[in-house]
Amino acid sequence: MPQMSPLNWMSLYILFIFVFLIFNIINYFLFLYSPNQNKNFKKKILFNWKW
Repeated sequence: MPQMSPLNWMSLYILFIFVFLIFNIINYFLFLYSPNQNKNFKKKILFNWKW
């Protein structure tokens, strides 16, 4: 039935938007990395033997 065509396009459009949003939300929260901060790192003392 051609009368139902706009409804099908609208539902398809809403479905793709929903899938896009879910994909972005999962991608954002799945790969949210916290930076590793090592506060107890030791500096290497390098002596320049040429001078």
